[in-house]
Amino acid sequence: MGLPVTIAQTLDDIVGGGASVVSVAPVNLDAPGRAVPLEVRVSAPATGSRLPIVLFSHGNGWSLDGYAPLTSFWASRGFVVIQPTHLDSRRIGITVDDPRFPDIWLQRIADLKRILDQLDTIEGALPGLAGRMDRRSVAAAGHSWGGHTVQAILGARVIEADGRLGEDLSDKRVKAGILLATTGAGGDELHPFAKERFPFMNPSFAELTTPTLVVAGDQDQSRMSSRGPDWFTDAYTLSPGATDLLTLFGAGHSLGGIPGYEVAETTDESPERVAVLQRLTTAYLRSALSSTKDTWTAARSVFNTSTNPIGRIDSK
Repeated sequence: MGLPVTIAQTLDDIVGGGASVVSVAPVNLDAPGRAVPLEVRVSAPATGSRLPIVLFSHGNGWSLDGYAPLTSFWASRGFVVIQPTHLDSRRIGITVDDPRFPDIWLQRIADLKRILDQLDTIEGALPGLAGRMDRRSVAAAGHSWGGHTVQAILGARVIEADGRLGEDLSDKRVKAGILLATTGAGGDELHPFAKERFPFMNPSFAELTTPTLVVAGDQDQSRMSSRGPDWFTDAYTLSPGATDLLTLFGAGHSLGGIPGYEVAETTDESPERVAVLQRLTTAYLRSALSSTKDTWTAARSVFNTSTNPIGRIDSK
């Protein structure tokens, strides 16, 4: 008897096989006034044209060298993936006590906009990429603090201390988003440390209207909030744009290992969980950025009717 077919293998019938990937880093972009130069990694399939673009914002402390389990997979399935190193990266060394730290959340958002402003530079940095990107098909994805960064690009706004909404920092060039283990609403349930150090962690999701997939682990207990794992589903519950929620059973904050295998943050390592997440997010991105590929509906149906699911997808 052969081995049983896994849900990831079944999803491969929908998203297809991968192509060879080429990648270049660091690519330096103009960033006047930034504490250090803005560096990005650019990864793309070696062949193909009209390639959609995915901006990826890393979690706290990471860099352009992280998250290969996701970013390399997306690139192999036909996306140009661009990963900046934000100012909170451990390799830069700006700590929470640094006077520059309070503005890093804004610099993170600015990093994504700088990328979109300099696609010509990015295209020229990777040999063979010129003329192959579809600049009208752009998505943004982020994990943890990266999710907070991306949700601002998608339309979420910060509720200021006086109750007023902060500036609209959204970017209409971004057509879809994926929020991975992304912090939820603020208020009294935030722990004192979070209130003091991260006052921007108080979003209003009512203005997030961009089509978005939210991904959360049902074992993800944040140190920032007294809420349980449902805190990471707030973007889905409270925004009109986030129409789909993928809940992964047994997953903690790394969702099985998306920052990388065998790293300190991966306390819930599960190659199977990551394999499923790779394929479901690919299906979502294809549907969100193409009016002719309804891969998400097919993948969602297969996943929710699986006899041995490792999660579920809710839609509204």
